[in-house]
Amino acid sequence: MRSPDVRAVLLHALSACSPLALLCATACGTLATSPSWVGGGLAVAAPIRAAEEDAALERERALVASQPKQIGARHILVMHDGSKSKPEGVRRTREEGRARAQEALLKIRGGASFEQAVAEYSDEPGAAERGGDLGVFERGVMVKGFADAAFALKVGEVSEVVETPFGFHIIQRTE
Repeated sequence: MRSPDVRAVLLHALSACSPLALLCATACGTLATSPSWVGGGLAVAAPIRAAEEDAALERERALVASQPKQIGARHILVMHDGSKSKPEGVRRTREEGRARAQEALLKIRGGASFEQAVAEYSDEPGAAERGGDLGVFERGVMVKGFADAAFALKVGEVSEVVETPFGFHIIQRTE
């Protein structure tokens, strides 16, 4: 069975429209396309964008495949007014939260123990008693930004400050 001519179908549909729309469609000789001087529009950009997205997904898959299935980590969580699940007592702006997390990171890099920094800086309930320990977990258990940073660390390494919807984290991989 031969498929109907698209132009003929569209002209038939346009015949119910105004005479001006019909005249434009027949005079232009083409429907729903850009003039040649536009530079291709979606016909050019969409395939490029799709290829870039596919390449990024492939890089992500390769990175995940090269990393362990599960790791152990501990963290410091500095929350702010916009943090998800924050305790009522947390009353700081996002900028103040970031500055506090940076201060904690500087202390750790200066020689302070991670456990001391957890006790002093972490807003996570119960973090001080656990030393910020999260135990062993798989990548999908944690929010993406946290998991990406944690799984990229070597055992014993401490991350930079990582922002998630829960606040600012400093992560140390333990296993």
